[in-house]
Amino acid sequence: MSGIAPRCSPVAKPERCCALTFGDGTITLGEPSFLGRRPRAHVAYPAGVTSWMRRRDHNIFANASSLLICGLLAGVVVAAAAFPAVAMTGLAAKAGGETFSQLPSELKQATAPQVSRIFASDNKTLVAIMYDEFRSDVPLRDISPNMQHAIIAAEDHEFYHHNGVDMKGVARAFVNNNNGKAKQGASTLTMQYVRMSLAYSATNPKEVIDATQDTPRRKINEMKYALQIEKELTKDQILERYLNVAPFGNGAYGVFAASQVYFNKKPKDLTVAEAALLASMVKAPTAFNPTTPGGYPQALNRRNYVINDMVELNHITQAQADEAKKVVISRTVQRASSGCNAVAKNNWGFICDYFYRWWLSQETFGATPYDRERRLKSGGYRIQLSMDVKAQKAARARILDHISDKNKNALLLAAVEPGTGKVRALATNRKFKLDDPKNPQNPVSSDPAKARKGIRGSYPNTTNPLLSGGGDIVGYQSGSVSKMFAMVAALEKGYPLGYTIKAEKRYKSGYIIQRGSPAACPGTHFYCPSNAGGGEAGVYNMWTAFGKSVNTYFVPLAERVGAENVVDVAKRFGIKFRAKEDAEYANDKDAAHQWGAFVLGVSASTPLDMANAYATLAGDGMYCEPTPVEQIATQDGEKIDVGKPHCTRATSPDVARAALDATRCPVGDSAQLGRCSGATARAARGAVGHPVFGKTGTTDHDKTASLVVGTTSIVVAGYLVNPDWPDHRDRMSHGIVNPAVWETVADFMDGKPKEQFKKPGNEKMAYGDQRSIPDVTCDALSDARNRLDDAGFSVTIGTDVDSKCPLGTAAGTNPPNRTIKGGAVEILVSNGKSDQPPIAGTPPGQTPPIIQFPGTRKPRR
Repeated sequence: MSGIAPRCSPVAKPERCCALTFGDGTITLGEPSFLGRRPRAHVAYPAGVTSWMRRRDHNIFANASSLLICGLLAGVVVAAAAFPAVAMTGLAAKAGGETFSQLPSELKQATAPQVSRIFASDNKTLVAIMYDEFRSDVPLRDISPNMQHAIIAAEDHEFYHHNGVDMKGVARAFVNNNNGKAKQGASTLTMQYVRMSLAYSATNPKEVIDATQDTPRRKINEMKYALQIEKELTKDQILERYLNVAPFGNGAYGVFAASQVYFNKKPKDLTVAEAALLASMVKAPTAFNPTTPGGYPQALNRRNYVINDMVELNHITQAQADEAKKVVISRTVQRASSGCNAVAKNNWGFICDYFYRWWLSQETFGATPYDRERRLKSGGYRIQLSMDVKAQKAARARILDHISDKNKNALLLAAVEPGTGKVRALATNRKFKLDDPKNPQNPVSSDPAKARKGIRGSYPNTTNPLLSGGGDIVGYQSGSVSKMFAMVAALEKGYPLGYTIKAEKRYKSGYIIQRGSPAACPGTHFYCPSNAGGGEAGVYNMWTAFGKSVNTYFVPLAERVGAENVVDVAKRFGIKFRAKEDAEYANDKDAAHQWGAFVLGVSASTPLDMANAYATLAGDGMYCEPTPVEQIATQDGEKIDVGKPHCTRATSPDVARAALDATRCPVGDSAQLGRCSGATARAARGAVGHPVFGKTGTTDHDKTASLVVGTTSIVVAGYLVNPDWPDHRDRMSHGIVNPAVWETVADFMDGKPKEQFKKPGNEKMAYGDQRSIPDVTCDALSDARNRLDDAGFSVTIGTDVDSKCPLGTAAGTNPPNRTIKGGAVEILVSNGKSDQPPIAGTPPGQTPPIIQFPGTRKPRR
């Protein structure tokens, strides 16, 4: 054997060892099987034996190393080259390889990271993909034969002829590496697959290093595992697994991802030239990267080298090779974008981000948020969102019909399905994008204090959870939409919808607030709310008061049922109370008892909170946690029971149905049980064309404008706010938020059948215990009051009206005929200026509201 000469010192001691250089590393041998006697002079050593080193190694790999390498040094190289199939077992027998047999051989199989795909509710529209490594496994039958042949030509010519360890390759590497030529490795495709599998199955950084570090231990491990793998799997199975885990550069792992990134096609469609390029990159994805100036020529040369080897192996003809070499390699790739930022152009970023935050909160997917994120980005899940494409597109389009995406004020829309909590849409006039701090698009905040510090606003770009809350977003004051909670609390306490209260222009409550506050009665510390515009005094029930949004009806109603009970309803209906001060009130019953202003919407909430709260009414009193998910399945198709509707009873069906009947009044619909009088968003019913319910809301000085509109199928809540500066000076317009909300509902309901809301089974929930009101027409006021008091009503003296009765006597009552037991009855005072009797309950010059209950006669006109 030419080039082989003794390298051992004649005085070498038995414990000394030799070093041998592989193409990709150095194996140091310790305590060979002939320790205890000196090497004989006639033993020849390959030129690759570079030095003797004094070293002891007592681990189990020592004898394994001697088994393999010293056998080669003793002349077994020739035999191994001639008989590769039995080389390893023969070496083990001759070298006393008991320790080699003790090495682990059962490879822990771990699935390589897989792309998780997120679809819309139709399970067809791809919304986003999530990954750390862009990879998706495909069966070998879906991989082009060109690709299969190319990877064998590039990496392992003898793949179908060895048993996992190519001893010819080992010998060839020895000779080549010690003749001054370029380094060669001796790893087969099977050994490379072992290496990648060990890395992917690692549970800690040390295991990753052990699986990839260039050490003798790693090489011996790979050989032992490879021998076992070849016993357990077919060659095609090994090739399939290899192609699905191999790295191809530019963020592509596995042949599916590589086909997408480099050629935007499926693996089964790869041509000879394309397959050869991909196969050429596995050896060194960075060095052979065709997208870089230095990598392009190397990629071209390497590709052509692989094509030539494909000819040598008779996989293609020379003519095919010549044609393939003419194909120009592209210098660009199409990297698949991961995460929610990638779908901002489709305006799906906010609902995608809502799902992402939801996932990170689910302990099912891991003990920590980090673990959950890793699982999402490597688990290969197929996730079907609750997002309805039609609703999402409609919400975004309707928003931009009414406000610019560069406006500092934000129009926020959230849509929820009643009875399931499925979030159908989240949209705003913002772009879901992190503003670039080096080249910012966002102007400084509209909040002067933030602007002085250089803090930028949330427009036009933001990734904050503006619609669902979280992080530094606690929500926004919603205004009168919160009156619904007082109505539900009253119904639960036995107050029917027909319960009447005499509403004043300004009501002096028993709630104590800070003296001198604008909301306090002058010179007192009592909370004194008034109505919008200072009017709307009179007798109202829940239908009429909710329709006209009468503050001075709902604050005394809250006093009677207990403000703490109103707050409790809100909590049961899903209001989160994220603001610190709100939470202090909401979580302290005594404090909540004094929180009279809550009923007027002074606490912070989000559109998603409020849409879901109103959806609880349409869901027959079942509160369903909002969920962004329809279904989650593993890569094996197993469905996971996470994200399904999780509903609890928040109130009884009869209470929910009764309250919903009154909530039809503000949006221009007709109540089924009572009579509406006045509406704050009358056009909603006509625009939607279906039975609807809902409520408007406005805060002090119009800092927030809100509207909720719902049907049996969807509830949409819209807020017009300034997220950056709550104490802004703009006046928010219902002319912007209202049409955006009802148009979104109309778009979603287009083509769907009209469905009526359910009535409560107990009509007393609506009408209560009705009592006849004594006729006190033309009685003296004192006599009229006494008669009404004796009948058990809450009596007040009302306004002067035209009447034929003598001046200063009772002209009638409001209501005129019947009302709830203990309800408010107002005595109307005659001014003596008319020959006609007044219509009871009619303020001067106005048509009275008609409050009619079953079994009552119509009032005289």
